[in-house]
Amino acid sequence: QPSLPSIWKYLQNKTRARIKMGKQAIILGAFCLACSHGFTSQWRRSSTACTTSLQVLKNPEITSASETGEGAWWEDHSFEHADVAEKTRSDFKILKTEIGDKKKPLVYLDSAATSQKPQAVVDAVAHYYNAQNSNVHRGAHTLSREATAAYEEARDTVASFVNANSRNEIVFTSGATESINLVASAYGRTFLKTGDEVVISEMEHHANLIPWQILAQQTGIVLRFVKVDFETGGLNIEQLKGLLNDKTKIVAFQHASNVMACINPVKEIVAEVRERSPDAVILLDACQSVPNRPVDVQDLGVDFLAASGHKMCGPTGVGFLWGKEDILNSMPPFMGGGEMIDQVTLEGATYAKAPARFEAGTPPIAQAVGLGAAIKYLQSIGMEKIQAYEHELVSYLHKRMEEVDGVNILGPPVGEERAALCAFWVDNVHPSDLSTFLDMEGVAIRAGHHCCQPLHQARDISHSARASLYFYNTKEDVDYFIEELESTIKFFTDLENPNGGEGDEDFVPFI
Repeated sequence: QPSLPSIWKYLQNKTRARIKMGKQAIILGAFCLACSHGFTSQWRRSSTACTTSLQVLKNPEITSASETGEGAWWEDHSFEHADVAEKTRSDFKILKTEIGDKKKPLVYLDSAATSQKPQAVVDAVAHYYNAQNSNVHRGAHTLSREATAAYEEARDTVASFVNANSRNEIVFTSGATESINLVASAYGRTFLKTGDEVVISEMEHHANLIPWQILAQQTGIVLRFVKVDFETGGLNIEQLKGLLNDKTKIVAFQHASNVMACINPVKEIVAEVRERSPDAVILLDACQSVPNRPVDVQDLGVDFLAASGHKMCGPTGVGFLWGKEDILNSMPPFMGGGEMIDQVTLEGATYAKAPARFEAGTPPIAQAVGLGAAIKYLQSIGMEKIQAYEHELVSYLHKRMEEVDGVNILGPPVGEERAALCAFWVDNVHPSDLSTFLDMEGVAIRAGHHCCQPLHQARDISHSARASLYFYNTKEDVDYFIEELESTIKFFTDLENPNGGEGDEDFVPFI
């Protein structure tokens, strides 16, 4: 009986294996991912022989557009703004990583989950720890003053980046999740009462859903949900209009969806909310937009905006909440402790104004310094250039993926604007199996529900895979991904149908 490592070796090398196993054999998919991830494995019995075989079927001869290639439209395709990647890739040392025993070059297509970090950010964080490390706002000595200056400079950088009215409107948090929880807790508990309504959409990331569910459970508010129009790939704006009324007190939604990839019409939505629900405040989850395009909070007209640093070349563990200064100062603290106070007695306390009111304890100093460096790095490239290049790149990715048999892509159709990602599923292949095999070839994509379970439920799928791009990706990255995607789909197709479509009465599915 063969060892599992030997089978794994066959799978890695993508060869045809035939191993004697007695009277029965199992066709293995992605090395025992079957039961845990929903892949359909298969038993085969032979009525004409005493022995059967374990077959790992992989036909090396693959016929596809990407391999026949002659005259293919994409071969000579070029991008007007390709110099963006050419000039920046060398700043990201991790992109030189080689994956696995076969030393496959890394093709990183998971930037919607977290972006890679340029050397400028790594150096800024290292410099802080090597030369400035101290607590902020609490000391008169040199290191404390320098640390405070670096931390507050980062706040100024963020404020300028999103065109805030004042630096006091930028609250550093651990990320967008904390930012949204802060608003749900400090604003929601203070200003909402039983029967008030919060409007969100079914495409929201769990970070913009769970805090409102908790608030509803604790206060008796009502949640209303905007449907996704899967034909257009975006929100159903007409239905949204019908949900808005005098009871609506908060409207919270994504600027760009991390699954559907649609760019929601923020200014149109804001106008509808102001007309139909004048007492409502609007929170924008900008995690998938702030890293990729110019975002101007004054122009958008929202009341709160949440973003995470790690998706925009910054460190993990830091993000920010932008809020209108008068609204922030009307809210009670989110947490209590040092830094957020004005005066304290044994009987009570008064609180500092924003942003200090919401930054209790020692803040993420090094991370904020790194975020400031990340923003300066992005600005040195130009957000307009980043947006233009990513538009070219994702349009190319989308069109190429549409040509792959069995691939179903979520979001707007080809030709419509989308964020720099394509979430998709493949007929009869579980996303986790797909991701595992692509990883063997050096391609990093996401597999799962992407913290959007209700969205997948609405589409009647359990999971999806996702390829997401950033300005350091290239046409070659996309082409290699498509090549390996086609190869992997072919592999699993052969597993499902090893006889090329011929029937077999002895075939028994094993789930």
